[in-house]
Amino acid sequence: MPQAYIFTQYGGPETEALVEQDRPVPGPGRLLVAVRAAGVNPVDFKQRTGYQRPGQQRRALPAVFGNEVAGVVEEVGEGVTGFAIGDEVFGNPVAGGYAEYALLPVEVTAHKPAGVSFTDAAALPVAAATAYDGVRQLGLPAGATLLVTGAGGGVGVAAVQIARAEGLDVIGVASAGKKDLVESLGAAHVPSGPDFAEGVRSLAPDGVDAVYDLVGGEVLRAAAGLVADRTKLITAGGKDIVADLGGSPVVRARTAAVLDEVARLVVDGALDPLVTRTFPLDEAAEALRTVEEGHARGKIVIEVAA
Repeated sequence: MPQAYIFTQYGGPETEALVEQDRPVPGPGRLLVAVRAAGVNPVDFKQRTGYQRPGQQRRALPAVFGNEVAGVVEEVGEGVTGFAIGDEVFGNPVAGGYAEYALLPVEVTAHKPAGVSFTDAAALPVAAATAYDGVRQLGLPAGATLLVTGAGGGVGVAAVQIARAEGLDVIGVASAGKKDLVESLGAAHVPSGPDFAEGVRSLAPDGVDAVYDLVGGEVLRAAAGLVADRTKLITAGGKDIVADLGGSPVVRARTAAVLDEVARLVVDGALDPLVTRTFPLDEAAEALRTVEEGHARGKIVIEVAA
């Protein structure tokens, strides 16, 4: 039987387990995909603790971890068009992706370009697509200055690169250990910490044109003071407080068209998913801890053997 990495109840790492499960069966509008790679994101462990987006139903337990995968179509459900058995695809699974098989809805599944590896493609549906949606939401003109907090993580490295491809000047806030990483993406680095705002002002004395926050909390509050137009303050990390600061959450499109766009950026060389470490499925726990404990540089991906 195929394997999957699950959580059996809401809580901490003690709820996790690698188990055998029946192979899923695709219903109408669904694809059964043999997973080749699954991206690891902070939302994965947050869902284990019971987090859910507004309007989203809690997942039935036990639940498979993971929100982005790349793989090969094994079966197509009723009414599916545009996809066939053997197609290489990537997208957002219906109910988890740390598994040998996953179900994908056609509306958030795209064809993987031949020039993009499964590992890189698995890093796109959550991290890169979130970055893309946010940069497009801000709608800044070329030459504007964007501040990205949490610039060394999966979404951050994509946001910096997409913004640079749009002709923006970028200031990235990240730990001192990620200085080289942030600067390699074409951004000016400011060390994270309680005084990061002073570091930003040393580079942009009049403040910045926009903020893309990926941290939340006090970092978001401090960053808000650096942008005069609060409609240009967006966050994927502090949705609970951003409205009080005059900003807004990142609005996710969640469409196959966006997936096509971020894949095109990879093919064109404008976006490197920066997968810095991979783990096999039987080491999914270690992969998740790497992200949960904040030790990840760039993107972490679980690779599943064919």
